[in-house]
Amino acid sequence: MSILPELQWRGLIADTNLDSETPATVYAGFDPTAESLHVGHLMALTMLRRFQQAGWRAIAVIGGATGMVGDPSGKNEERNLLDLDTLRKNVTSIKTQIEQLLNIEIANNYEWMRDFHYLDFLRDVGKHFPVNVMLTKDSVQNRMESGLSYTEFSYMLIQAYDFVYLNHWHNCTLQIGGSDQWGNITAGIDLARRMEGAQVYGLTCPLLTKNDGAKMGKTESGTAWLSAKKTSPYDFYQFWLNSADADVGRFLKYLTNLTQSEIESVMVEHSSNPSRRIAQRRLADTLTQFVHGSESC
Repeated sequence: MSILPELQWRGLIADTNLDSETPATVYAGFDPTAESLHVGHLMALTMLRRFQQAGWRAIAVIGGATGMVGDPSGKNEERNLLDLDTLRKNVTSIKTQIEQLLNIEIANNYEWMRDFHYLDFLRDVGKHFPVNVMLTKDSVQNRMESGLSYTEFSYMLIQAYDFVYLNHWHNCTLQIGGSDQWGNITAGIDLARRMEGAQVYGLTCPLLTKNDGAKMGKTESGTAWLSAKKTSPYDFYQFWLNSADADVGRFLKYLTNLTQSEIESVMVEHSSNPSRRIAQRRLADTLTQFVHGSESC
């Protein structure tokens, strides 16, 4: 299957420098900021599934190291750092969660960062990062007024090195993520060129948002989680059933494996009688089965 045309008609390309569709190795990162992933992470998870279905080798990287630092992207203020025991529990929980959803390789960037001494990291990695370039990244620019600690400022270096490591040891040539990650991804592309002379690529997809631009994932009762312990399958189903008519067609393209003709058929049937919520039911059925199994519907 040709992956780029598939992503284009689904509206899943925000930024990319990918110029070849030859199947290779792709990865996406997931920081263990909580014990469960939430519905916003479905974008990256289903993107990995799409690449795998197109013949790519897919790797999910859990940020055991980056989670210790905190990603400033998309945040108005600094995250509270989690204690190490909580981080380890979150890593284990998220690894189990991804294993239940996808049949792909899973890595933890703490495994290759834990023995990297600080001075060695500064000499081997930090010297390749021009500060003036780092200051132009959105994740940094957006926090200059509210304040950005050196800890969060360093996040970009660690994520960039992930790409170098995965390219060197796993021949990974593509990193994917949400559109708010483009600055971090391009930092990795540049670092791979400077350290290894390697040509690697990045691709971001839109963030999962409502038609008014608000991020998906929040409800009146809190975040919509993928864990059945935190958000029951019933509530998870209801979350998608309550999708607005203005959003549901886009969500079907973003998150399901339904073909273009199937989605068009669903939307035609839906438009004939929107009160029946045919599109929302198809979306809720498909995603609840993916996350919680067929017996949940």
